[in-house]
Amino acid sequence: MGISIWQLLIVLGIVVLLFGTKKLRNIGSDLGGAIRGFKKSMNDDDTTANEQKSVEEQSDATAYQTRAEDKTEQKPHS
Repeated sequence: MGISIWQLLIVLGIVVLLFGTKKLRNIGSDLGGAIRGFKKSMNDDDTTANEQKSVEEQSDATAYQTRAEDKTEQKPHS
């Protein structure tokens, strides 16, 4: 027993009568812009996180390489 098509059409008609088509168009475009901005910020966040992870991996690799070189240089030669 869900909502039938007739109930949806009645609700849609009431909304159009209350707000008018121009205001509904503005609300739709504002909502679309907000969703677009949200998606863009999420993608920027992922890109920033990936770049940061890449920098951390490079610095870790450099640190391990430096430690390995230090250990080999500290051993006395027999």
